[in-house]
Amino acid sequence: MNDSTWLHWSGGKDSAYALNKLTRQGGQLAGIVTALSSEFRRISMHGVREELLDAQAQALGLPLQKIFIPRDCNMKDYDSMISAEMAKLKTIGATHCGFGDIFLKDLRAYRQKQMDACQLETVFPIWREADTATMAKRIIDSGIKAIVVCVSGKHFDSSFVGREYDLDFLNDLPEGVDPCGENGEFHSYVYDSPDFSQPIPIKLGEMVDKLYTPANNEEDQPKCGAKPAWDTEFFFQDLQL
Repeated sequence: MNDSTWLHWSGGKDSAYALNKLTRQGGQLAGIVTALSSEFRRISMHGVREELLDAQAQALGLPLQKIFIPRDCNMKDYDSMISAEMAKLKTIGATHCGFGDIFLKDLRAYRQKQMDACQLETVFPIWREADTATMAKRIIDSGIKAIVVCVSGKHFDSSFVGREYDLDFLNDLPEGVDPCGENGEFHSYVYDSPDFSQPIPIKLGEMVDKLYTPANNEEDQPKCGAKPAWDTEFFFQDLQL
């Protein structure tokens, strides 16, 4: 890796672990890239407020490139917006783009195709590093601390959202749920990491139960790997500074 690498940053544990591994290998990132809802100013899928993302970038000491996605954006338009923003980064010297994906082959292929079109090399620092049960414990042991901010109602009840991502959480996971949530079962927000200059002082806000309408056609299905369609209910834990 070189200092022209930008990491796609969701704000969650996998992104933080990927960044940590890159830095432990002696590399220096140019910055992080995050997609947010333009309407709600929250990280896409995670529901985390923009100011908490800003706090992470400040703690990392890295430039942050935000990509604002409009409501009801289809996959074709989403791809175009991501590609346009990555092309801008290339004009200022970006050569590589990193991702925190673990084992979903079709998602990796999708990212590679998208970055190839932008003439950017892809980097997957934690790709199949270990089975996800082992990797989950490595994330915790690394000193990364995270709160679970979103869970799928297909797999969890609301009691799981807002919990610390720790060994107790892993031990309580329902059968069939990936320990890293790689299939989209849950998402997290990192409030402390070995790569942060200081912890982020967060407060728990309200828990929100949201229902979503499934995508109507194959083109608009999310590139989520194992699942052919959206889950329709999610529980979100709001966080505040």
